[in-house]
Amino acid sequence: MALTAEESGRLAALLSEHVDQVTQRWTETVAASLRGRLSQVELRSQLQELRQAIVTTAENGIVDLDAEYAAELRAVLAELSRGRARQGFSATETAISVFALKEVLLELLESHGGESTLRDYVAFSALIDTMGLFTFESYVRTREGLIADQAEQLLELSTPVVKLWEGVVAVPLVGTLDSARAQVVMERLLQTLVDTGSPYAIIDITGVPAVDTQVAQHILKTVVAARLMGADCIISGIRPQIAQTIVALGIEFGDIATKASLADALRHVLRLTGVETTRRSRRGA
Repeated sequence: MALTAEESGRLAALLSEHVDQVTQRWTETVAASLRGRLSQVELRSQLQELRQAIVTTAENGIVDLDAEYAAELRAVLAELSRGRARQGFSATETAISVFALKEVLLELLESHGGESTLRDYVAFSALIDTMGLFTFESYVRTREGLIADQAEQLLELSTPVVKLWEGVVAVPLVGTLDSARAQVVMERLLQTLVDTGSPYAIIDITGVPAVDTQVAQHILKTVVAARLMGADCIISGIRPQIAQTIVALGIEFGDIATKASLADALRHVLRLTGVETTRRSRRGA
């Protein structure tokens, strides 16, 4: 929604000539909806900045939120939305910060408006609605970004790579193994192999509730990638139910070593490295 040059001029004049009244009433109205979750000083500063951006845009002539000269106004609205989203405010609480300006303008028009009061209020309200929608869209984009970042962080936390012994690392998997998580598992395992120079990696699937063809393919791809890095992989956590499922599905792990538990897998690796044999010979001596 765009304002005409005359409407834009009257809007700029209202917001410029009654700065204190606009800021005070706008702050009070928004603060009531936020229930003290944002300090009056911070809220007042945000609304003053938004008021000034509206005035600056209106002084250019026709107010059109999509126009190039409205870039500053869009930037202020976007920053307001991003800040509220990061602080945990709801979309409604964020949008009210913009929509509350309607009530303030109505009071001003009733007190200082002329013959065009009703027409101006309708035009100003339409502009504020457009600003509110822009704020809501910016808020949603920010929230989606935050959720995506948090999901990625949780994904990384759910796929730790731990060092069990010198030259031995393990990936204890818990929960469903989908394509996205499998990619994270592979990347973290390969990076750990590079960082530690470990020749052995144990992939423990004790916490994986079920193994189907897709899960098996993800595991096999991870093993192949690790082998390309010069590391041997052992799969542990093969419970009886999982073993039956693997056989029923015709899944073949080929020459990949599999063990019933993580402890069995670690003992297997220690035998391969000669650690267990060395300890026995010391006890015999």
